[in-house]
Amino acid sequence: MIRPSPTLITSAPLPYLVSQPLPETGEERWPVLCFLHGYDEGQPTPIERGLTRHGPLKASSSPVATTEFIVVAPQLQTSGDFWHRHAQQVREIVAHVQAEYRGDPDRTFLTGFSFGGNGVFDLGQEQADFWRALWPVDPTRVPARDLQQPIWLSSGAVSRRMENRFVERLHLEHLRPQQADQLVPGDRIYSDQMQDHVGTALLAYQNDRIYRWLLSR
Repeated sequence: MIRPSPTLITSAPLPYLVSQPLPETGEERWPVLCFLHGYDEGQPTPIERGLTRHGPLKASSSPVATTEFIVVAPQLQTSGDFWHRHAQQVREIVAHVQAEYRGDPDRTFLTGFSFGGNGVFDLGQEQADFWRALWPVDPTRVPARDLQQPIWLSSGAVSRRMENRFVERLHLEHLRPQQADQLVPGDRIYSDQMQDHVGTALLAYQNDRIYRWLLSR
């Protein structure tokens, strides 16, 4: 399976990478997956390195990400837990990609790792009408309140310490090991493959099932 190469865009409120499925795969409008990076991937890390270190654009991630979704990955100009300061800029970037790359506004999803997972909560709360479903990966803090959208929380070494708070605040259902190959119809999922922080991101973004879950929402 040929994976498309991402394009660097610098003429935007934040620089970003965008990957579009190859045209011969035939969708009229493509689902859009926006990825928010973690602490070490912001500037001054070169954008191509930072935004392919973890997440859907990493070479070892599931090919479903780049063959069935438009993937958008903006980069912060300062490293830190700052995605909430750039909520409008991220929305403008994704709206532009929807218009220019035939992205589907009804199938636009938000994911992020570590501090990017915090950003998923922040932007998901502020822009509930924009994001169809949310996929935080080992976030470092519990959101201040519940959210409206479907959520799949991929938990790891950091968020595991707050498991009960996440589950209670977001009304999450545990995905048990014996359910690993079963269809999950629920809108609120908590999964933990007992990995460290980076290992959680690696396995989460390799998991075809979560991308399929997004599309089923």
